Amino acid sequence: MRPGTPALYDESDALGIYAEEVEQASEDDLWFLPGPMDDEPDYLPPGPRAEPRETEVLDEWRKAEGGQAARLARVAGRVGALDDRLKRGPEGWRHRLALMEAADLSWHTGDRISQDRLALWISLRLSGVQDDTAALARVGWAIRRLTGGPGPEQDLSAFLDRRDPENISDETEPFVDRASGWLDLMGQATDLHPITRACAGFHLWRLAGLGQHDDRMEAAVAAARIAASDGRGAVFTPLAMGGAGGLRAGGSPFERLERWLYGMEAACLTAVRHLDDIEAWSARAEAEMTLLSGRTPPALRAVLTEWPLVSAPMAQALTSASRAAVQRNLAWMQERGLIREVTGQGRFRMWKATN
Repeated sequence: MRPGTPALYDESDALGIYAEEVEQASEDDLWFLPGPMDDEPDYLPPGPRAEPRETEVLDEWRKAEGGQAARLARVAGRVGALDDRLKRGPEGWRHRLALMEAADLSWHTGDRISQDRLALWISLRLSGVQDDTAALARVGWAIRRLTGGPGPEQDLSAFLDRRDPENISDETEPFVDRASGWLDLMGQATDLHPITRACAGFHLWRLAGLGQHDDRMEAAVAAARIAASDGRGAVFTPLAMGGAGGLRAGGSPFERLERWLYGMEAACLTAVRHLDDIEAWSARAEAEMTLLSGRTPPALRAVLTEWPLVSAPMAQALTSASRAAVQRNLAWMQERGLIREVTGQGRFRMWKATN
């Protein structure tokens, strides 16, 4: 056998292998240093995202309307029944419901104006030392728009009583531009039911930049007017009488519309029950007050039908009767159980109809 050729030992190869092992060991020992940049999580905030197009936004509301078709039909029936009731009833019913709705909306928006304070402000422009006159003015505007005036989709500037100042800065977006953006969306949503369109308009109000200082009163009143745009008796559709849960933001359009329908149905039922009570009271009061003569008794009965709470100065101003005649008739009605005093005070008393 031939002896094999001896392999030559290359020291350079051994040194290279040893150097690689040392380098690998050295890197493993440096555990306190950050790893490669590719392995690091990205903590940077995301860049600007493209806003959804108007058609995409409205398509979501169209899908929500399709998913809530059955409940929407039932709520539309409730709204139609209330509209027919107001169409056949006296004009004072609309004013009464507007006062109640505006007071309930004020609690939702944080102003918390009670019905008695609101009645004194609207009828006599009286306010207490602790009252916020700006809040009273906002709620007073709501009552004016809930009882009449231009609608939001007809003339938004006139509806809000808002115009751009003459010395507007270049950085401020003009109100006309913001209003036109919201009106364009409402114009593209004419295929939606007025109730759905009102819900979409309410939730898109702030996105259009129309809310002043996070004021949700304007958006709610605009939505109430839009929901009743097809009616002939009701100027607005109540939203807050049964609780303001339908006005709560958050969630998808489907979830928002679902809450909206539940809240509107409860508000309409509350309004109809209240009209039933006041209609029964009016019939009973008319029957019992036939014994009284003069023009003060029927005028006072009409005031108590139109206003949820009435004070003696209010009744005097609204009926144009003397103070003595008003107090005498109020005392007579209280003795007969037609009205009751709600403050329990000796001064600044207020009465309401007893159902």
